[in-house]
Amino acid sequence: MKALRRSVTAALWALLSYMTFEGSAWAAPRVPDRDDVVVATLPATVREAGAPELRALKAAFAKKPGDVLLAARLARHYVELGRVSGDPRFAGYAQAVLSPWWSKADAPEDVLILRAVLAQRLHRFDAALIDLGRVLESNPRSAQALLTRATVYQVQGRFPEAGADCDRLHGLVPMPYVAACATAVAAATGQLRAAYDALLSVRRDVSPTDTDTAAWLDGLLAEMAERGGRLREAERHYRNALGAAPDDQYLLAAFSDFLLDRDRPREVLALLRERRAADPLLLRYALAATKTADPASADSVRQLRDRFEASRRRGDRVHLREEARFVLALTRDPVRALPLARENWSVQKEPADAIVLLEAATRAGDADAIAEVRRFVSATRLEDVRLAGLLRGSANPVGESLRNPK
Repeated sequence: MKALRRSVTAALWALLSYMTFEGSAWAAPRVPDRDDVVVATLPATVREAGAPELRALKAAFAKKPGDVLLAARLARHYVELGRVSGDPRFAGYAQAVLSPWWSKADAPEDVLILRAVLAQRLHRFDAALIDLGRVLESNPRSAQALLTRATVYQVQGRFPEAGADCDRLHGLVPMPYVAACATAVAAATGQLRAAYDALLSVRRDVSPTDTDTAAWLDGLLAEMAERGGRLREAERHYRNALGAAPDDQYLLAAFSDFLLDRDRPREVLALLRERRAADPLLLRYALAATKTADPASADSVRQLRDRFEASRRRGDRVHLREEARFVLALTRDPVRALPLARENWSVQKEPADAIVLLEAATRAGDADAIAEVRRFVSATRLEDVRLAGLLRGSANPVGESLRNPK
């Protein structure tokens, strides 16, 4: 489902001149003592794609700070830069640009949608749904609002509502976007193989020059294939997607998990060595480093511990899944990991969330939490070979030893 979030947000900005990534949680701020000190270096893709247009938008907005359409364009640009870089500061820049309209219940449609996208990014899903509902009350044909709301519903495990919004997209967006939305719902509700085959057919029709569309479809296909145990297909799709979008944070995290579950941690180290700014990627790097007894292991674990502590002090709970996995796998404390996994499960219910909760519950001996995941999988007919292995009570299900290195 992570790939769907990526695909939906890419579709939003592509359709309406313009995504969301859960930004990293930084530790203590570092204040330079000179003006010429470099405090951060953005990925090349961010610098190259963002700089010229960003300069032009900032200059135009400085001349017309009350122009809401111009403000929305600049905010969307910041959101996209934040997605690509994984840097949460861009979300703050976007909110600052929209500050004259930010707190208004009757804000213009563009502001409501951006407010919802940023709320989704912070896992404030109910707040996002309120703003999206306001948009759709006044404009039932808003493709951007429908796509975003379908994504939020799916993250929450509310598949009937998500499917209804996907159905409403017919005639509003190009077919690849309709297919991505609908097949993601089908893949999570007992139709995984059919959904994969249907989306693969759509992918084959994408022009070789349309690399953005090809990348997000390959990302979706990779996750479907992996959940279905079609590992060669999954790896091919992951590599194709990353070939087109090498700095995409979702794809890097998902492919790193795939490699870890295949007992290939050294490939993860090579993939992420220069990409550890975002917490989800640092976590995968630390798991791989621990597995290989890499010298960077201890420092990576220390950085993660500091970042999660800083997140708690700020009241930022975006990365509960990652923190639960960190506590479970790298500090080996299932009793402390279980409440984190439970809190995360109360907010979002993607397959990765179910896996973390189930692993923590199994190791902590919590039968109620195990039963809760089992009921969810049964009710939704969710198909995932990793979950199935865990639910069968396998002594070493797919990926368990790698997600929890000894």
